[in-house]
Amino acid sequence: MRIGIFTDTYYPQLNGVATSVLMLKEKLTAQGHQIHIFTTTDPEAKPEANVYRLPSLPFVGARRMGMFYHYGLAKMVRRLDLDLIHTNTEFSLGIFGRHMARELQLPLVHTMHTIYEDYTHYVAKFKMLDPLAKTVAKKVSGDFCNSADHVIVPTEKVKDLLLSYGVTKEITTIPSGIELGRFAPDQYSRPAVQELKRGLGIGQEAKVLLFVGRIAEEKNIAELFYGLQQYLRDHKDVSLLLIGDGPHRCRLEGLAKELSLTDKIIFAGARPWDEIGMYYQVGDVFINASQSEAQGLTYIEAMASGLPVVAKADRCLEGILQDGVNGFAFRNEAGLVKALNQVLDNAWEKEKLAQGALKTARRFSADGFAHQVEEVYRKLLDSKPYRRVS
Repeated sequence: MRIGIFTDTYYPQLNGVATSVLMLKEKLTAQGHQIHIFTTTDPEAKPEANVYRLPSLPFVGARRMGMFYHYGLAKMVRRLDLDLIHTNTEFSLGIFGRHMARELQLPLVHTMHTIYEDYTHYVAKFKMLDPLAKTVAKKVSGDFCNSADHVIVPTEKVKDLLLSYGVTKEITTIPSGIELGRFAPDQYSRPAVQELKRGLGIGQEAKVLLFVGRIAEEKNIAELFYGLQQYLRDHKDVSLLLIGDGPHRCRLEGLAKELSLTDKIIFAGARPWDEIGMYYQVGDVFINASQSEAQGLTYIEAMASGLPVVAKADRCLEGILQDGVNGFAFRNEAGLVKALNQVLDNAWEKEKLAQGALKTARRFSADGFAHQVEEVYRKLLDSKPYRRVS
């Protein structure tokens, strides 16, 4: 098949959507399909075969907003003789991809990655406008999904949201996959991990609570700081390490100072995607309080790295995070502290949870993800009056 994938974010940007699209491209290409990526320009990007970049400007954090149409790339799309278009955003590149699908009468698959009603604080600076912004976010998401021929979502949480938005098109739940080998603990030597730990200013015997992701308001990191303030003071051998960057970092650095935790909380900043697997090995437990995740690939990456997960209860974790199997869900500060004590105070329990995490992660292989998406493509092409492909 010849597939055009349209996305506002792509490698080398680091986020769940970019990772999902990259994995899909690599796996489908390995299966013999021709995959063409249409995305935004990025100052860190290098030329890559079959990746076409539209002029763009910084939008929110590391995100970029591209053009809604590009005459030259539209001509390119026409020449590629695509069988199907797959959009991964409801905005600039998504609108461009939808336009080309309509013009060329191609089937359109859309993946809903982001719950935009949880991100309205970026555009509604005044709280009184937030309800209106949320209403608009739901309307935009619902209308775009209804304009596609088939919708893919990563979790039942997102499917139920789309149904509440009035989406009537067929929806298939396919969790995004990861390259499991990139995170496997046996890929990294203990001396190398210890050296990385030293470089971060963490003692060799210290225990590390690890967060990986964007340092943004919707990630609810401040709740972790408040919930951990007494725990970190009482446990001299425990530190909180944050890998990532974002618009909320300065505010959180100020909060760490206000709570007298600057020596216990380490802001390591963003790290290259190729090195992320090593950073997971520095952690003893993965920790997160976000309520805005559509799926939360970092939870899966952590489990594939052999880390027990302690996370605030959320529907995106249903069927993934299992208390006493691969970690614990918490609902308040007391639950957070109790979970950490259960993981870190008992070496046997921690090892059992680590093995449970590794077992859980195997369900989310990139190969399985790509195979399920490929089946959606084939089913759609076979059921519609589009030209058939081999």
